Parts: sequence; structure tokens; C-alpha cells
Amino acid sequence: MNAARLIACHECDLLQRETVLGNGATARCTRCGAELYRNRPDSVNRALALTLAAMVLFAIANAFPIVGLKVSGDLVQTTLFGAVRTLYRDGMWPLSGLVFVTTILMPLLEIFAIVYLLLPLRLHRVPRRPDLAFRVLHLAEPWGMTEVLILGMLVALVKLAHIASVVPGVALWAFGAAMVVLAATATAFDPREVWACISAAQRQADVHGYEARTSASAPTAARAGLFVCHDCGLLSKPAAHAHEGRCPRCGAHLHFRKPNSIARTWAFLVAAVVLYIPANVLPVMDTSSLFGAQTDTIMSGVVYLWTSGSWPLAVVVFIASIAVPMLKIIALVFLVVTAQRRSTWVLEKRAHVYRLVELVGRWSMLDIYVITILVALVQFSALATIKAGPAAIAFGAVVVLTMFAARSFDPRLIWDATEADHG
Repeated sequence: MNAARLIACHECDLLQRETVLGNGATARCTRCGAELYRNRPDSVNRALALTLAAMVLFAIANAFPIVGLKVSGDLVQTTLFGAVRTLYRDGMWPLSGLVFVTTILMPLLEIFAIVYLLLPLRLHRVPRRPDLAFRVLHLAEPWGMTEVLILGMLVALVKLAHIASVVPGVALWAFGAAMVVLAATATAFDPREVWACISAAQRQADVHGYEARTSASAPTAARAGLFVCHDCGLLSKPAAHAHEGRCPRCGAHLHFRKPNSIARTWAFLVAAVVLYIPANVLPVMDTSSLFGAQTDTIMSGVVYLWTSGSWPLAVVVFIASIAVPMLKIIALVFLVVTAQRRSTWVLEKRAHVYRLVELVGRWSMLDIYVITILVALVQFSALATIKAGPAAIAFGAVVVLTMFAARSFDPRLIWDATEADHG
């Protein structure tokens, strides 16, 4: 047992020893319940095959039209990039940039980073600068939102069906398949195995040598004087009296806790609260037709879906676009205030709240994608046109700011109060 590798939980900082897992099994933290690692059998081969399939599907999805709208013999079709370009042409460049980054750029970066890491290993070679590839991967993962885009497309199709004949394109099915394959890739890809393969191929000295000199009696990495790398998972010993450093394996910046975590989280939250009001009060979409002009807020869009008989989608949009952003802000305020007060109240539940906030935050982008598809397709100048309203930019900013807030908050602060009590 003493020979087992020492690891630290990224969410509560508790030091623990690795154990051997069966195929597909998951190791969880004994204190907060966070996932530590999984045993993914044949990870390199499976993840590489799935990522190459995702690359092909993603290329098809972006080369062909997503959907078409047919009115009086006129057919309007759009690709995803075409929808982004329409938003930009209408002066909605912040919204256009957000959609481009979250639906095209970040998924592509994620795919190429994984292929860059795994293909050389499959050929029994070592990728050059794997640390940079992992940084790109960690940057792209939370911002690639293909699954949210698919749901947004479905909601848009329901709304479009009331306007004209909807013609699904090849890209719609390709995006659906890419979403499934990317989800399978995320399940199969094991960063720990990749780092192990790279270290073995390079025949490096054991980078985990610090662990042999670390006392198991120290409950957390911080109290043991160890840095935890959130990019590669390595525990390392800082220089004497140093409060920051670099990971000896991947070169990532290291700190005992995220710098200015509380202050940065508050800043993002205050900005999100300010923008949440115009996001829900101002029009999110402007429609012009032969029958006059109409403006829609997020809530009126939910009411339209409900009254048109699509109540399941109305519930989904209400939860994703109205309830989730508000509840996420409330939850983060709760986490920050209790961390500032060094409260030891319901620690496990607060850890679960943090995980839930990180999980559901991305789904608030649903309404942004619905607007993107509608704006791109409803461009019949003689009959009807749809343009994004000012609330769309405010709402997109709320989603981004709350995601930044969640990523700025250090969940280890939840558990630091217990260390003070025991100190």
C-alpha cells in the first residue's frame, strides 16, 4: 500500500493512494466524492478511432447545409458557418464570435489536440510538446458545445415548421452523429494513460519521486507542501518558501490555490447579474413580415412553444434559458459567501452544488443557437425576416460570465475551513 502512487483530489485537495481498478471502474475521493480517475481499457486505440471518426463527421457537418426552409418555391439553406456569417453581417459580431468559437473553433481544437497526442503513440512515437497539446485540450473542452447546438437545432426546427416547409440537410444528421462520437471519445480518452505512455517512451526518470518523500499523515496536498497540477495531475514539491511554480512534467503554472479566486468570482458574478436584467427584458429577436413587426423576449419564446403544443421543448427552453442562469448565479453566490465565511456547513452538499453548476452551465447557450438558426434561415425579404435583438448579446454575455465565474471559483476553498479547525 505504501508503494501506491500518491494523488490529490482536485476538488478538496485530500491526499490519497491510487488503487488498482477493474475495467471501466471509477475511483472517487473518499472525502468529497469527486471522480479521481477511471480505468479505460485500450484507451489510446479506442479514443483515436473515435476521434478520427469525429473529424470526418465534423468536416461533413460544416461542408453541407444544416437545414433548408421552403416558402412559395423559394428555398433558403444555411451551413453553420453561413449562420455565423449572417449574424456578423447583421452587426451582431459579439454573438457571431461566440457561436463560431463554441460550435466550430473549440470542437476542432479538441479533435486536433487528441489526434495530435494519440496518433504518434499509436505509431510508437512520442508527440512533440505534448504539454502544449494538453493545454489546448483543457482550454477547448469546456467551451465546445456540440450537444447544446443539436438541441438548439431541434427547437429551431419546431419553430420553423410553423412558418414553412422544413428540409433537413445532410449536416443535421452529421452533427448528430458527431455529437455521439465526441461523447464516446470523451469517455474513452484517458490523459493519465497518455502521460504514462509518453513517460515510458521517453524513458524518463520517475517524475513521481516526490511521493516517496511525502508523509501520508499530511491530510491535504497544501498542508504537505505539495503543488497539484490541474493539467496533468502530477504532485510536485515547490522551492523553499515559494507560493507558485511550474509543473516539472507539463510546465503549467502551479499555485496552492487559484490566485484571487474569491475576488475574480465576485467580479464575474456581479457583471452577470447586471446583464441578466436586459437579457430577459429586452427583445431577443425581431421579426418583420407582411403582417407587421414583432419582438420576442426569451419568455415570450417559451410561451410560443407552449401554446403551439410543443410543451416538452417549452419546458427545456425555460429551464435552460431562464431557470439555469438564475439558479447558477444563486448557487455561485452561496458557494462564494460560505467559502469567505469559512463555513463548515454541509460541505458535501456544497461540493455537489459546485459540480452541478459546472455541469449545467453550458446548456444556457440553447437560446443563442436557436436564434442563430432562425436568423440565418428566415431571410425572405418580401415575406419575413428575423434579426437577433440586443438581449441576445446580453444573454450570451451572462452565459459566458457565469461560466468564467464557475471556473474562477476554487472548490478546495470549501474544505479549507476544516483544515483550519484541525490545525
